[in-house]
Amino acid sequence: MRMTFWYAAVVAVALSAPAQAQNYPNKPVTFITPAAAGNSPDVVGRLVAEKLSQMWKQQAVIINRPGAGGLIAAQAAAGVEKDGYTLYMSQASTYNVLPVQQEGKMPFDLIKTFTPIGMIGEQPIAVGVNKDVPAKSVAELIALANKTPDGMLFGATNRGGQAHLTGELFRDKSKANISFVHAAGAAISINDVIAGRIPIMFEGLAGMTPGTQGGAIRLLGVAATKRLPNVPDLPAINETVPGVVSSGWIVLMAPAGVPDAIVQKVNADLRKVVAMPDVLEKMQTLGTYSRDLTPAQTGAFIDSEQKLWWPIVREVNKQPAK
Repeated sequence: MRMTFWYAAVVAVALSAPAQAQNYPNKPVTFITPAAAGNSPDVVGRLVAEKLSQMWKQQAVIINRPGAGGLIAAQAAAGVEKDGYTLYMSQASTYNVLPVQQEGKMPFDLIKTFTPIGMIGEQPIAVGVNKDVPAKSVAELIALANKTPDGMLFGATNRGGQAHLTGELFRDKSKANISFVHAAGAAISINDVIAGRIPIMFEGLAGMTPGTQGGAIRLLGVAATKRLPNVPDLPAINETVPGVVSSGWIVLMAPAGVPDAIVQKVNADLRKVVAMPDVLEKMQTLGTYSRDLTPAQTGAFIDSEQKLWWPIVREVNKQPAK
């Protein structure tokens, strides 16, 4: 009798997950993000959430939980019900930087706590120079830095952020004599480059816009795997310096324990959304590009990112702040 009851219970659980996915979602879905309201990742996340709302005929609500390098949002997303109605829009820094900065102090293991769903978008980091810098290409910039006494300075959004790490990766791969100078935020760094106080800038394409639109900053390359479709004349940095590929990225995650059938359904719907022509166009104006990834491929992407960036973050942490 007990065996019959146990078997019936197992069958019921096994059948319930596909049924849950088939009816999912039947109420609003919340997305927790570490992005501050109004910044580029937040705008991208809201664009995707709006399209999912239309597709699902259920409201997709963005909840901003910025702060502590992404830890606040991760903690909020880790403690929710495992029913798929609260998901997590993680950013690159949470996986690439936070585990190193909080080594031995993290309250949970990100990999064990969350299940990858899919890629929302990535924002490749570009390198630009003040208009008066005589370098017109990445190769010329490297040569100029190496013949400049004491080298050249580069700015980035913040110390330890993806733009700064990209500059460190570029320096390591190219052997260019450049070094990071810290400023209190992207706007100040951009203004320093526009004014010529700092000659070089690493930043996302959208972040460079205030300087490039006025002609004060000249873009030399972008750290994408290849040239971007909407700026085909801008070379990929790795055409000159192999291995310099870097982006800030936004990945959709689920708390571990959410039924796989729901994970797969959200992945399929997300991939439809980021392939929509109007979404592609709007994302590109924000310097954002997506990849058509399965949950497993998304997990492999995160793993490769951590293997690349963790050693660089550790080296940065050893350097004195300037």
